[in-house]
Amino acid sequence: MLEKIILQKQKEVAAFKKEISIESLKEKPFFDRKTISFKEAIKNGSGIIAEFKRKSPSKGIINDSVDIIEITQGYASAGASALSVLTDTEFFAGQISDLEMARSYNEIPILRKDFMIDEFQIYRAKASGADVILLIAAVLSPKRCLELAKKANELGLEILLEIHDREELAQVKEIAHLVDAVGVNNRNLKTFTVDIEESMRLFDEIQVIKSQTENDFVLISESGLSDVKTVLKLKEKGFQGFLMGEYFMKHQDPARACREFIEKL
Repeated sequence: MLEKIILQKQKEVAAFKKEISIESLKEKPFFDRKTISFKEAIKNGSGIIAEFKRKSPSKGIINDSVDIIEITQGYASAGASALSVLTDTEFFAGQISDLEMARSYNEIPILRKDFMIDEFQIYRAKASGADVILLIAAVLSPKRCLELAKKANELGLEILLEIHDREELAQVKEIAHLVDAVGVNNRNLKTFTVDIEESMRLFDEIQVIKSQTENDFVLISESGLSDVKTVLKLKEKGFQGFLMGEYFMKHQDPARACREFIEKL
């Protein structure tokens, strides 16, 4: 599935690059806006990163009857530290306009959640109002990951580097000095199985890498989170951020589910 997604993404990016120039992206209203720090928001708030996600390859349609403005504003009002907005169309039913709409109506950091493989996508993220981008170690070589991280830094965007197993810790070492957050995805991107203990297993090794750099990045646990006790356990371990989408979105009122979760937390 991951290979299928990346092949599709390569086609999409190639097509978009023919239609949209980087110069035209630089002229967009959001391009010159001062970004909001994702890292600081995670450190100083609830730590909840509330995601707007209509569907996924593993679950199919989760919730496609909700309004992006209503839900993201509801998440922000509920106390979420940041928003995550899916912009992949083929597999997650997202679109870049979702990001633009969320940015227009919210004043908290927004992550562009997508499979980033090209500098063009980083320019488009900036032009569409993102504050932080996702770099996924499983789909990028260390060299490519470093190149994209440098471009994001150059454009004033923060970086969430995502790993999902011990082998990808080498990727963290390579760009630890450039990232603002390191996330452990509890969902295996090759099998789509979820194991919350993956975050616990990798935490200490990420901390060792963190201690070897002067960069005080935050640690995020991603995917499969639905229980307050689990989040508290991860928080006690030392995780500062928690990316949650499916649990909130499967409710008829995702914003209310987010509010109730944060209140319990």
